[in-house]
Amino acid sequence: MRSRHTMKHTGLAWASRLAGAALLLVGLGLIAWNERRVMDYGTAVARHGGAAVLDLGANGRPSAGQYGSLTRVTGVPKIIDAPRDADFNVRVESTVLVRHVEMYQWREITVGGVTHYEVDWVDRPIDASAFAKPAGHVNPGAFPIQGRQFEAGEVRLGHFRLSTPILRAFPGRVDVAPDEKKLPANFAATFQRAGDALVTSARPDNPRLGDLRISWEAVPVQSMTVLARIDGDTLVPGTPVREGDAGFDVQVGVRSLLDVMPVLPQAPGGVTWVRLAAFLAASLGALLLACTSRLRRDVLFAAGTGAVIVASVAGVMWMAGDAMAASVWLLVAVLGAGLAIWRVQQQTSPASN
Repeated sequence: MRSRHTMKHTGLAWASRLAGAALLLVGLGLIAWNERRVMDYGTAVARHGGAAVLDLGANGRPSAGQYGSLTRVTGVPKIIDAPRDADFNVRVESTVLVRHVEMYQWREITVGGVTHYEVDWVDRPIDASAFAKPAGHVNPGAFPIQGRQFEAGEVRLGHFRLSTPILRAFPGRVDVAPDEKKLPANFAATFQRAGDALVTSARPDNPRLGDLRISWEAVPVQSMTVLARIDGDTLVPGTPVREGDAGFDVQVGVRSLLDVMPVLPQAPGGVTWVRLAAFLAASLGALLLACTSRLRRDVLFAAGTGAVIVASVAGVMWMAGDAMAASVWLLVAVLGAGLAIWRVQQQTSPASN
C-alpha cells in the first residue's frame, strides 16, 4: 500500500498538471482572440481607405516610416509666411487672405411680373444690354481691379507643414481693415476708408455709378484638427475613398479621431499587453506541466515553450493575411524552440547529473 505522503505528492502533481494545462489553454485562447481582433480591425480599416490612422494629436513629429500614412494632427496653426496683397500693401497673420471687389451698378429685379431697376454694390460686372429696358441703365463694364485670393507661403500645424489645398479648406472668415497709411501713392489718391473697406466715392454714404468698393477677409487663426496624409514633413490630401471625398478633413477645435472619422472602426486596445499575458500564461502552464521532471524549476525552458506555443498559433493565423507578420511570429517560435531544446539538453547532459 502506498503511503499517505506518496498519495499526497501524486495528487499535487496531477493538480499542477491540470492547472498547467488550463493555463496553456488560457494562453492559446488569449493569443487567438487578440490576433483575430487585430486582423478584423485591419480588414475593417482597409474597407475605409487603407492603412490605419496615426493619431498624432498635438505632439506628433515627422519620422521615418510615416510616409503615406493618414494622420490626425491638432493645434493652433503657426503662420510662418503670412499672405499679403502687394497691390494694396495689406498683410495679415492668417492662412488665407481674400480681396473682394464690388462696383456700384444697375441691377434688374423682377418680382411678380413687374420689373424695376436699382443701383447697388455687386461683385461682378453686370451686362446691361440684356436688360428688358437697357436705356438709362447702362453699366460701366469690366472691373479695373479684380478680386483675388492669397495663401500663406508656409503654415505649420504642430510640427507639420500644411499644403495649399488644406489651407484653402480652413473655415471661417473675419473682416480685415486696411491701413490707409500703407497704401501705395496711386491708390491713396483714389481710395478712402469707409468702415473696413476702401471706396472710390467722394462721399462714401452716397456712391455714384461705377464707384468701386474693396474689402478683405481672412481666415481666423484658431485651434484646428486636420486629418490628412503625411508626405515627408507636410500634410497633403490623401487618396479619395469615394466620389466627392477631398482626401482630407479640416475641423475647428480639437476633435477626436472618431469625430473626424465616425465610420472608422475603433482600434483594439491593449494588444501588446494581451500578447504578453498570453505568453506568461503559456509559460507558467509549461512550468506546471513539468512539475515532476528535472525542468520543474527551469524558467528559461518554460519561457521557450511558452514562446513556441503562443508564436506558433499567431504565426499560423497570420499566414493567410500578412506573410511578413506570420514570418516574424514563426521566427519567434523557432527561437523559443531553440531555447527550450537547449535547456532540455542542459538538464539531461551527464554534467548536470
